[in-house]
Amino acid sequence: MDTPSSNKASSVAALQAVKQKSGKTYGQIAQEAGLTNVYVAQLLRRQAQLKPETASSLRAALPDLSEELLHEMMQPPMRSYDPNIIQDPTVYRLHEAVMHFGESIKDIINEDFGDGIMSAIDFYCAVDKIKGVDGKDRVVMTFDGKYLPYTEQISEHMVSRLRK
Repeated sequence: MDTPSSNKASSVAALQAVKQKSGKTYGQIAQEAGLTNVYVAQLLRRQAQLKPETASSLRAALPDLSEELLHEMMQPPMRSYDPNIIQDPTVYRLHEAVMHFGESIKDIINEDFGDGIMSAIDFYCAVDKIKGVDGKDRVVMTFDGKYLPYTEQISEHMVSRLRK
């Protein structure tokens, strides 16, 4: 019996095969499609929904994408993750970095913006490679999220209570 996770796994496998056959990197596909490299990776892992207006540029970058795969990519995805992924050293180190620096990042967000958070929905993310001052490769990750202030819970502003 097919389950949503088995359907997703087979779709991701098919999408990754199209990428591999193209011989292109996420960055190359992103540049051709006018997207960020992380967003392209999300699309090809069914972690983001392909918008109809973007389908033609993605198809131009990956001509072997079938109509069926494009249609599937336009459906809302099951945004999930395998809890075992934390065992991957790259993912673990990213988690470790956020945990290590998170409290300080929160302090700076609160100091500069007020009491609120960074959106993970109205959010852009990119990974870039640069040379450090010592000439060694460095990873630059950009998290670009909309600021969302916490709201004061004033009862007269609660629309659902005004419908009496």
